[in-house]
Amino acid sequence: MKKLLMGLLIFAFAINLTACGNLKNSNLANNAANTNGKQKTYQTTVTDKNGYNVLLKDGQYLISPTNGITASNNDNNVDNRSLEVGLLNISHDLFSTDKYVFQEGQVLTPRQVNIWLSRYSKHNKQGLNYKKSKKYSPIILNQIFEQDFLVKSGSSYKLGGISLGLALNSVDYYTKVKDGPEYHVNIKKNQQLAYGKKVAYTLIKRLRKISALKHIPILIGLFQKTGRDSLVGGNYLAYSIVDTNSSKINEWKSVDYSSQVLPTIGDTKPINSTDAASFSDFKAAIQGYFPNISGVIAKVHYQDKHLKQMNISITTQFYGYAQIESFSRLTLSVAKKYLPNNVPIEIRIESVNNLQATITKNDADDSYYVHVFSGE
Repeated sequence: MKKLLMGLLIFAFAINLTACGNLKNSNLANNAANTNGKQKTYQTTVTDKNGYNVLLKDGQYLISPTNGITASNNDNNVDNRSLEVGLLNISHDLFSTDKYVFQEGQVLTPRQVNIWLSRYSKHNKQGLNYKKSKKYSPIILNQIFEQDFLVKSGSSYKLGGISLGLALNSVDYYTKVKDGPEYHVNIKKNQQLAYGKKVAYTLIKRLRKISALKHIPILIGLFQKTGRDSLVGGNYLAYSIVDTNSSKINEWKSVDYSSQVLPTIGDTKPINSTDAASFSDFKAAIQGYFPNISGVIAKVHYQDKHLKQMNISITTQFYGYAQIESFSRLTLSVAKKYLPNNVPIEIRIESVNNLQATITKNDADDSYYVHVFSGE
């Protein structure tokens, strides 16, 4: 049960970020499909009109067996969220929410993914990363992330499409000898794109040999990872749609996603000066009322130069419940006054050790929701 609840919570948050819907009011729908007598029962959760229904099997959320498999230790938690949310966003137009239901990737196996993420060698000719050489060759393909989209078929569901996110390192960290000092190599955007496209062409041919993937549309997105210390996740650079029964990638569509931390540092200019000014006014207002605020930062996410999400973190030195509740109510009023009102907003109020309160607006039409944690 804990795994089910955690899976649903994670997915719900991901859907919120993409403006594809949310699971805030979800429950088990009365559209359970029974297959083979009592052997399998499929159910879907109910989301709002813009969101994907999520397929459950025997009342349980299925977690992908390949989640978390990477080629190198270049992980960044904010990258992982952006990889997932961005792929959902891209997939939304191809796999419509009124026809398809969502499920975490169940087709690719851990063994397949591990083999593909390895370096090419005479012992592993399926490896997609550069083979070893005298001069260090960076690991570029770090992760293959799968999402499945299913359609109703009689009393059951069948796979109707699949999306893959290819996570490409922008920085590769390595050691020359075991337990030796760590080095890193930067990988330029054009190198990532060229390599990612080459890998995608190879993968499509392999995927079409898998029986479940022979005759369905496949979407492949190229995701640019950030360095380990980045406060914002990476972004998709391009994607391509491979038509039903085809093994050809005819064109790549560029994706204009960008993210930034506010306030900016040094000479870095904000992506949007109006949004930056709104956040600056918000920050000044709450710090004026409560001087003992340790820090206030925002992570802003854009698509086609338009703000799509703002996530704010406020670090406090409060410990009493009354203080936190009072501050939360003040923050709510300041947010309504200064922050953009036409995008999802998430404000996290936290101490060094604990999350103390959240103030969220899931989409442009929603009101803010405030929750103060009691600590019990």
